[in-house]
Amino acid sequence: MSRAPRLLAAPDKFRGSATAAEVAAAMCRAAADKGWEPRALALADGGEGTLVALGGPNRSSAVTGPLNTPVEAAWRLSESTAVVEMALASGLALIDGQNDPISATTKGTGELIAKAIEAGATEVIVAVGGSATTDGGNGAVSVLEPYGPLDGTHGYRVVVACDVVTSFVDAARDFGPQKGASPGQVRFLTERLESLADDYLARFGTDVRVIPGAGAAGGLAGGLAALGARLVGGFDLVADRVGLDGAIREADLVLTGEGRLDSQSLEGKVVGGLDRRCAEAGVAMWAVVGQDSLETGVGPARFSLAQRFGLKAAMGDTLGRISTAVGEILESIGPVS
Repeated sequence: MSRAPRLLAAPDKFRGSATAAEVAAAMCRAAADKGWEPRALALADGGEGTLVALGGPNRSSAVTGPLNTPVEAAWRLSESTAVVEMALASGLALIDGQNDPISATTKGTGELIAKAIEAGATEVIVAVGGSATTDGGNGAVSVLEPYGPLDGTHGYRVVVACDVVTSFVDAARDFGPQKGASPGQVRFLTERLESLADDYLARFGTDVRVIPGAGAAGGLAGGLAALGARLVGGFDLVADRVGLDGAIREADLVLTGEGRLDSQSLEGKVVGGLDRRCAEAGVAMWAVVGQDSLETGVGPARFSLAQRFGLKAAMGDTLGRISTAVGEILESIGPVS
């Protein structure tokens, strides 16, 4: 080969350890040390990190936090497209101490969307991962209902980037315990979602029960859909907007990664989506992951940091271990022809 082999580093975040941009940079440094020509392209799937993947924040607004205390939430407005990350307004990471899963509200996310519309956005992308809430989007709906349909009728439309396909009424069962809900609270929240689904159908004519992904962010996706927002796969939205397919075609090898690889990783998440696109393009891919719970032979070729270095070491120096992993992967591949 007359040129250096090209590597595309396109990871997701390692939750709690490193951002996608930090992981991509570590991969690129290791690849450059091995004589590769690297390119970094941090990705996301509609959850935390989507705002950064789509250009990063350039605005900030004070809104109502998940437990009704004020928070300052970053967002983006570029030309006429806004990007709002609900985790920054209504996210579990904003909770200082124990969450209140019953009263946690998406009102602040609705306020951010409203601010984007008032600032002139004709399209608002809402990333809905990392929520503290299971209010079915009721808080956001209470803010946004006066703005009318969110389907473009009034010159602005909302696109919801989802990273799960959970149904509206299953949101409490599937994710409530992660947000601190007890079994009794999960039952209460499920009944509340059932009632809210009836309410949305009566008020807006939308049956959120039948919309795939409406349970994302504790039903926020469904609440926005009731107002006319369109739900889409978060990974595909990000991939298309950052030109992922073109970057894959220019690469000889693609590296991705995430903190924990499991069956959900192959269903709408970065690793699974990237594996599919690389296979379609005929480009080899490896995933560097913190922990790997997939069965052997399922999913892409991968390198588990916990298996290779031990969990404590992998979490203690995640970026350093990622660099070492990339070096070992490239050595095992050998010269690219």
